[in-house]
Amino acid sequence: MKDNENKKVDLLEELTDSNEEITNLIEKYDAESRYRTLKGLPGKLISLWLAAMSLFHLATAGLVTMPLAIQRAVHLTFAITAVFILYPATRRGAKDRTPWYDWLLAAAGFAVIGYIVVFFNEISRRGANPTDMEIYLGIAAIVLIVEGGRRIVGNVLPCLSIIFLAYCYFGNYVPGIFQIRGYSLSRIIQHMYLTPEGIFGLALGVSATFVIVFIIFGAFLSHSGGARFFNELALAVAGGRPGGPAKVAVVASGLLGTISGSSVANVATTGAFTIPLMKRVGYQPYYAGAVEACASTGGQLMPPIMGAGAFIMSEFLGIPYLTIAGAAVIPAFLYYAAIFTNVHIRARKKGLQGLPKEQLPALKEVMRADGHLVIPVIVIIATLLMKYTPLRAGFIGVISVIVVSSLKKNTRMSFATIFKALEDGARGALGVAMACALVGFIVGTSSLTSLGLTISNNIIEIAGGNLLLTLVMAMCACIILGMGLPTTANYIVCSTIIAPALIGMSVMPLAAHLFVFYFGIMADITPPVCLAAFTGAGIAGASPSKTGFTATRIAIASFMLPYCFVYNPMLLLQRVVYWELAILVISAFLGVMMLAGALEGWLFRDLRVAERAVIGAAAVAAIHHDITASVCSIVVLLTAAVYFYKTKSLAAKTRLENKL
Repeated sequence: MKDNENKKVDLLEELTDSNEEITNLIEKYDAESRYRTLKGLPGKLISLWLAAMSLFHLATAGLVTMPLAIQRAVHLTFAITAVFILYPATRRGAKDRTPWYDWLLAAAGFAVIGYIVVFFNEISRRGANPTDMEIYLGIAAIVLIVEGGRRIVGNVLPCLSIIFLAYCYFGNYVPGIFQIRGYSLSRIIQHMYLTPEGIFGLALGVSATFVIVFIIFGAFLSHSGGARFFNELALAVAGGRPGGPAKVAVVASGLLGTISGSSVANVATTGAFTIPLMKRVGYQPYYAGAVEACASTGGQLMPPIMGAGAFIMSEFLGIPYLTIAGAAVIPAFLYYAAIFTNVHIRARKKGLQGLPKEQLPALKEVMRADGHLVIPVIVIIATLLMKYTPLRAGFIGVISVIVVSSLKKNTRMSFATIFKALEDGARGALGVAMACALVGFIVGTSSLTSLGLTISNNIIEIAGGNLLLTLVMAMCACIILGMGLPTTANYIVCSTIIAPALIGMSVMPLAAHLFVFYFGIMADITPPVCLAAFTGAGIAGASPSKTGFTATRIAIASFMLPYCFVYNPMLLLQRVVYWELAILVISAFLGVMMLAGALEGWLFRDLRVAERAVIGAAAVAAIHHDITASVCSIVVLLTAAVYFYKTKSLAAKTRLENKL
């Protein structure tokens, strides 16, 4: 008995220890992880600053109200000051101290953004007409936001923002359909710096409300033991089954990913735990990295929180949050069904086993020790069902974590733990805040120049009014625009530029926005720039390109789902006819399972090329929006499954005879 307990302890230590190599790898692909670790007085000051940032946002979420523009400005003041103190200018910059020039930049950021907080009423009274000093302050704000954003979210989004800003000024030199009259520097500064159309627009507003509150909630849940609970729960449920560690990755990453706002961060968090386990039971390194990348990316699509994407979509569309979360349920279920089936079939084909029972935590023990930590998630869902705003629900969720965790000694949060959760919550929100400020330049350019409408009209014109071609072009554009962008930023960019084209083709707005949301996220696992797959490959010690292509193959069925719900919104629980919806879901479920079998070449037994082609074609037809095609596909797939099952013994006997 004692030996078994020691084995469990050794296993958990092996899974949770992160070495320097993995840390360096994560920093390579996730700019947000490259922050300084400050000691002494600077360390205490930045900790207090971050904790104050979290407390401010919790207070505005549940206790006090203030004008939205001021709240957004305070949010960005906190964020930009912290970014220059915590994030070095280059990857090789000092990690244990902040040089004098970064303190100076932090003070400058505090001053130029804080100016809006102090003089908001005066700016409003004169209709946001800029003074000479405000033009200089606006220029400084743009430069500081671009530089701060470059440090924490990488180069792609800042470069994109600069291009859009340059278009505002030099648009009269652009040839053809994109030519505009061009705007003066004063007009650009007014629009971007002094009005709620640019920096302080809706994107930053979402970051300052829903996103940061749920990031803080995630930090509190993690520090109370929630991350450990989800990992052990996944181990207990799936760890002992064939290919169990891969199933653990799917379950754990789905649970954690819905709270995490970053696919890359989710891979880094759960991948250090699951990828070594997958390799240990026999999965090839590139496959282990690909499974983790797919599972972590899917967390952004998983209700109830969807990495905060649902809240942004709710604000953009003016649709209740619960409607969006409900619409995402079936696509998320089918996405994870596809991944889960793929890893199961690979395990059965290769004869891979699960982890030994003695090395796994018992489900009963896991629930007894930490099961109460699921209550805060239930509280959030319940408060949303009771028609509370997502902002208030997030606030209540944070309070519930503190209360519920105190029920047992092993999860009780001390004052130091609560302070650390406040600090980490604010730190986790810095990247989103800076990304949303940068996106404000893109959204502001679209509103100032009508660029988004121009792009949308031309997509429709190039497609010749053909919806399928428009969807294909939109998919490609979303994947390209999503490369290297954080989840929140890539959705806002894609919804601003691409979604209007789909809506212009009479696609339901909710379906159009979920379409671009889906494919913007899929960029994280789609070569050539698939940061989630690259991170998984690095942890696994595998080829990044091979891992990326494998991740795309594992999730290939999911690339069809957005087309289905655009053509048939019933899959989003819109305009539902229940018997038709049941047929569509059953058909799609069978389709994703059988497509996995066709791609792996195994379904109860090894499949011949012709058999793979037949069930592959039938599976693609099953993942379809048409009822007739779905019914026919169900019949074909069930018949094929029965046939393969009945002939598996014969195939095994023949294989044995050949060996003899």
